[in-house]
Amino acid sequence: MRIALVTETYPPEVNGVAMTLSRLVGGLRARGHEVQVVRPRQRVEAGPGEDLLVPGMAIPFYTSLRLGLPALHRLETSWRAYRPRLVHIATEGPLGLASLAVAGRLGLPVTSSFHTNFHAYGGHYGVAALRDATLAYLRWFHNATRRTLVPTRQMVAELAAEGFRGLGVMSRGVDAALFDPAKRSEALRAAWGAGPDDPVVLYVGRIAAEKNLGLAVEAFLRLREREPRARFVLVGDGPEREPLARAHPEFHYAGMLRGAELAAHYASGDLFLFASVTETFGNVVTEAMASGLVAVAYDYAATREHVREGVDGFKAEFDVPEAFHAAAAKALAARARWPEIRSAARATALGITWDAVVARFEADLLEAAGRG
Repeated sequence: MRIALVTETYPPEVNGVAMTLSRLVGGLRARGHEVQVVRPRQRVEAGPGEDLLVPGMAIPFYTSLRLGLPALHRLETSWRAYRPRLVHIATEGPLGLASLAVAGRLGLPVTSSFHTNFHAYGGHYGVAALRDATLAYLRWFHNATRRTLVPTRQMVAELAAEGFRGLGVMSRGVDAALFDPAKRSEALRAAWGAGPDDPVVLYVGRIAAEKNLGLAVEAFLRLREREPRARFVLVGDGPEREPLARAHPEFHYAGMLRGAELAAHYASGDLFLFASVTETFGNVVTEAMASGLVAVAYDYAATREHVREGVDGFKAEFDVPEAFHAAAAKALAARARWPEIRSAARATALGITWDAVVARFEADLLEAAGRG
């Protein structure tokens, strides 16, 4: 089946959404489907390859990413020649809107996926008043497609309550071969100033307001009062990195990492603190679990789907800061059980395969394409 997949983020951009879509595209191609990826041209491109590249512009507050511009004529010209059996849209921006319009004009069935809680981000950037308008647009956009796929059962319930229709679950897998406790490096830990028995607390993600990083920092500082030898390592980049580095130069800032380097950083940590309240899934939680870390996160998204309290990680009541602090303290107090918790976290991650995710995604697309 010919499929056109429309997205803003896709390798060479690397983040949770981009890696998820890359896995899905690779999985569909391996199953014999022909997939055209439609995405914005990035600042540096080796060449068009199999992708249809459209003009893009920098996204406010996310200058490393590009927002796809409508490119109506380019889309229609391509799809008249290519004629996909189905269009899957993974962006609600101008490129996604244009794709929806062109697909309608050509009579192509459309599915969509909901990857980012844009309506929840607003409060972190001073535009909370736009929440209702943003939610109304997202509801209209997704209800115009035959099926909207979201990462968790919890999100299905939440969006259904807001009037979204045709919802289904498209979970996210984890690469347990890449993210593996065997990648642990004592040399890397030593570079962080951590001895073999010193607890290393890890954060992976954008260093930005919407990740609620201030709470994770505060939780670490409280833990350090109990364990003065604790170290805090932050992997990622973003607008809050420089202010945070000025306030806490003693933390280790690894910057943006990928592949083997990222896997080694995960595996060389001990405790994973993730206080974000704006995730649609939170791939970093399952990556941390695959790497054998003791994860502490709010009880929603990936954490609700996969973490068993006190068995393979620790959960806090959603968006309650003191509950997060209590969960972090509980995790530290369970230090004697960390080997057991690490092992259980790894076992959980081994059950979250990309093959199963791709198979379900394929079935949803085939069903939508075959609907009259």
